[in-house]
Amino acid sequence: MQALPGAKSQPLNHELQTEAAPVTKQMAGWSPRFKARVAGVLYALEGTGAVFGGVYFRSKFLVSGNAAATAAAIRANESLFWAAVAAALLAVAFHLAYTVLFYDLFRLVNRSVALLAAFISVVACALQAGAALFQVAAWLVVGGGNSVNAFTGEQAQNLAFLVLNVNVSAFDIYLIFFGFWLLPTGYLILRSTFFPRVIGVFLMLDGVGWVTYLVPPFANSIYPVIAIVSALGEIPLLLWLLAVGVNSERWKEQEGRAGALPGV
Repeated sequence: MQALPGAKSQPLNHELQTEAAPVTKQMAGWSPRFKARVAGVLYALEGTGAVFGGVYFRSKFLVSGNAAATAAAIRANESLFWAAVAAALLAVAFHLAYTVLFYDLFRLVNRSVALLAAFISVVACALQAGAALFQVAAWLVVGGGNSVNAFTGEQAQNLAFLVLNVNVSAFDIYLIFFGFWLLPTGYLILRSTFFPRVIGVFLMLDGVGWVTYLVPPFANSIYPVIAIVSALGEIPLLLWLLAVGVNSERWKEQEGRAGALPGV
């Protein structure tokens, strides 16, 4: 009896590997410049989704100090509400995808640092997804019908208001981990030979700025500075990825120097 599962699993595993092989070979055949440009597109899509699904969402639905108005805004704009939730969740998918591409591009600079950056980015993605779940929870409270019959109208409004405030806090914590990701990523760019090093410097400064949200009052007091440094780092990064990608010749030279390392 115990031999049967094993006997079936080997053909199944072989079939899955056979089906996945063309996709793996296709990705492996991408040039570093093409990977960088795809990463740039994903980076832009993630940023757009995060702004619409997070920043715009809170400005549209969360009415400061007014639970009743917040609940009314949610009920009155159902389509927009779910569009924002969808954008926030798509942003997570784009974020995970460009995390993989960034790791693949920069692992030859320093594999340990690239792996650390990828791990931090995955944690940030989890926080980003958690923030979106709080958005869904707010809808269930005020618009979910029979799912929350235990709450009165005022209780539901207050609970939805609380949940959306937790959503804001979760998104802010995500930004802190995004800052932690920018620090090793900026370092990798600085140490690379195939990317403008000045972008790496500004990305590290940008990361320090977002990390200051560990102390929100201080971060809010210097937000204009954070915004300027963020623009100086992230906009050139995005434009360079989309327009240039990476210097393929220098990438291959650095790959050759790192070729003796296992797994590179």
